[in-house]
Amino acid sequence: MKKIYSVEEYIEEHQNFSDALVMLRDIINTTEVGETIKWNAPVYTVNGKNVLGLGAFKNHFGIWFFNGVFLKDEHNLLVNAQENKTKALRQMRFETISDIDKKVVLAYVKEAIKNQKLGKEIKPERKTKKTILPDALKVVLNSNKTLKTAFENLSPYKQREYCEYIESAKRDTTKLKRLEKITPMIQQGVGLHDKYKNC
Repeated sequence: MKKIYSVEEYIEEHQNFSDALVMLRDIINTTEVGETIKWNAPVYTVNGKNVLGLGAFKNHFGIWFFNGVFLKDEHNLLVNAQENKTKALRQMRFETISDIDKKVVLAYVKEAIKNQKLGKEIKPERKTKKTILPDALKVVLNSNKTLKTAFENLSPYKQREYCEYIESAKRDTTKLKRLEKITPMIQQGVGLHDKYKNC
């Protein structure tokens, strides 16, 4: 796929819908949004936040609203591109330039901008991994309160590194050797691989 550097270039790449894309772009640009290229397509932002974008495909073109789920959609124009996958994104699709009602499009765009300013957005869920302590490490930590406190003060990421390091040893003797190696490191508050970082 060719890298797109400007909105004009994007429109030129989609000549079958170029007049319609120009019309949508002109409507969008009557508002306060900033225009940029992201993911090889035109994206419009407010205060650095993505609000909407232009898109052209084989049989249709349109506007996607990053947090379109919050739009009232009084004209029933929005579709969820990936049912059960996409939570916030909604598309307004058109097949011909005559499908575009300028006033209606502008109303949706203005509502999307207003929603963004109000902070209406679905943030992606961050999956947090639960740290499961290997039995060998659990025994050592429970018998040494200072070490246990030092371990608990480590970031979850560093805790997981140590747990995986112990758990990945197949033999008990290897686990014990590894425990001896990491004990002073935990007490110093460093991660297992810190010495390799920023090299």
